[in-house]
Amino acid sequence: MTDIQIIDYGSGNLRSIYNGFRKINVDVKIANDRNILKEADALVLPGVGAFGSSMENIGKFKDIILDHVLEDKPLLGICLGLQVLFESSEESPEAEGLGIFDGCVRHFNLGSNYKIPHMGWNKIILENKGSYLLKGMDGKYMYFVHSYYVDPVDKDIIEASVDYGGKVPVVVSKNNVCALQFHPEKSGKYGLQILQNFVDQIE
Repeated sequence: MTDIQIIDYGSGNLRSIYNGFRKINVDVKIANDRNILKEADALVLPGVGAFGSSMENIGKFKDIILDHVLEDKPLLGICLGLQVLFESSEESPEAEGLGIFDGCVRHFNLGSNYKIPHMGWNKIILENKGSYLLKGMDGKYMYFVHSYYVDPVDKDIIEASVDYGGKVPVVVSKNNVCALQFHPEKSGKYGLQILQNFVDQIE
């Protein structure tokens, strides 16, 4: 049986993403035990809140996460769990991200025509039509809650974007690491299908 662990680092509504996996009959677990996380076949990194405080909490798991990625094992980041994969954030300039992806997390600067946070349903646009994670998802609506967005150095890692005052990256992927700005567990059947697509790629 595949061992999928949701990292409990003291940030985020873990029960929400746990329930999302349970809806597709996937037996995931929640753990903050380093030994359990080291042995996982796949890790899920969720998160809500501020970049800086989250990185403080992630600190004791940083080596495990980086080793997991180097071992070519699947990692799924969700919402803030996407943002902390980058090097830095304008939200917490003093904080260092995990640096798995090169780039910065930036604050929306859209004027009065757009509400911040970007909250609610928005249509994703596939940038990579061959994405296994997003197969059949072009033009589908997902649920968002965020005031910051990722700005990768390597634009080729962008799998999908949304139109919100311009093109905003919302899914990135490279090798065994993929991450979503939206909440798949709150995005109806299509969001749950993305979780299933992730699970299906775990060997």
